[in-house]
Amino acid sequence: MVFSSITFLCVFLPITFVLHWILPGIRTKNILLIIASLLFYAYGEPVYVLLMLASVLLNYIFGLTVNNKGRKRKWALILAVIVNIGLLVVFKYAGFLVELVNSTGWVTLPAVQIALPIGISFFTFQALSYVIDVYRGNANPQKNPGKVLLYISFFPQLIAGPIVKYHDIEEQIGGRRLTAENAALGMRRFIAGLSKKVLISNVMGLTVDTLFAAAPENINILSAWIAAVSYLLQIYFDFSGYSDMALGLGRMFGFEFKENFCYPYVSCSITEFWRRWHISLSGWFREYLYFPLGGNRKGLVRTIINKWIVFACTGIWHGANLTFLCWGLYHGFFMMVEEFLPKRRKIGSVGRFFGHLYALLVVTVGFVIFRADTLAQGFFFVSRMFTGFEFSAPGLSLAVQQLTPLWIAVFIAACIAASPVKVHLEKKRGYRTAAWLCSIAGLVLCMLSLSGSTYNPFIYFRF
Repeated sequence: MVFSSITFLCVFLPITFVLHWILPGIRTKNILLIIASLLFYAYGEPVYVLLMLASVLLNYIFGLTVNNKGRKRKWALILAVIVNIGLLVVFKYAGFLVELVNSTGWVTLPAVQIALPIGISFFTFQALSYVIDVYRGNANPQKNPGKVLLYISFFPQLIAGPIVKYHDIEEQIGGRRLTAENAALGMRRFIAGLSKKVLISNVMGLTVDTLFAAAPENINILSAWIAAVSYLLQIYFDFSGYSDMALGLGRMFGFEFKENFCYPYVSCSITEFWRRWHISLSGWFREYLYFPLGGNRKGLVRTIINKWIVFACTGIWHGANLTFLCWGLYHGFFMMVEEFLPKRRKIGSVGRFFGHLYALLVVTVGFVIFRADTLAQGFFFVSRMFTGFEFSAPGLSLAVQQLTPLWIAVFIAACIAASPVKVHLEKKRGYRTAAWLCSIAGLVLCMLSLSGSTYNPFIYFRF
């Protein structure tokens, strides 16, 4: 089940929210949320609910064990890392690794086809962070398994994040306060995210799918750039829209999650981009991989190596495909280059302008590789973006067909929404009234769109 579905919007969410509001006591509300979260996950993955429950149980035991004194705690931590990462390897990368081994020609292993559990990358990282934080003393071990289950399975952040650290919501699980104002603001945030997903990302996604499925001879510089820019907007509004919905839902149920995006397309460097993009994932890798590797404390060369390791893992985390690994190493390369650049506290408007162009170009090209089915297709599209000056009649017609009035209107709206215009508008008089009117209009348009169309992809659904 996805948030941008009629079933969720008209059945699951209203029932769960009303019951949560009227039931007495936090303990009763938590039991409701656990049941609702398990039903939410079982709607799409009935068998893999057992896998998630097993993961929760094991990490609950690991959390208790690593809190003990003596050598057992260290071995428990090592075992927790092996079990959690092993879970990802088996379900997410086994088939890819077998194909990689078979491609060498040295040995032929039987093909492995395992259905990927929804959200396994997110709930596994979340569970592992809990155990590590308890080991480090940054979080108290939870003796109530139900609270650990709610923390990991809570449906707003279950299938696509943000990756929430246990110590950030430990007190909220047992002592949150529900107010009508918070619930209303959560609803408005949820509708904003839903509008991003349905009204912007889905429109851009249709164009992306059309052009990436087109015959190679019909792709020229114009259509290649339309595809690249469309995907740049599709993935941002898809994922940031989902994060907005998750944060909004969390607030409706009394939880405060940290922001996951902060206008990444205004960045003037790749370093800044990663401080603004998927903040919970980059923060997870920084805290649980980069710092343990030594971070930037062991010299420039070691810092560069550590960053490349982190970005290789970031790429592979997204899926078992060489395109993701290449995308991660590609960003790692530019992070390495920026390590050698002189650090300036202040840059002028001209410097920011060219820095912005540089960052957008690097990110756009990287996302083309990320979107491609194969490295060959990705490199082909990138090459056409800079050399595709052959304008055949079918190719030109294909490009022009994408520039519909709807696409142009959505493109303009997306460019505005991707910039911090909202930050300035919030200071204006009458903003709250206008925001509510826009929310109501957005919800109506989303419901009409979802009712009249079957096209509703979600990029991060199986990451």
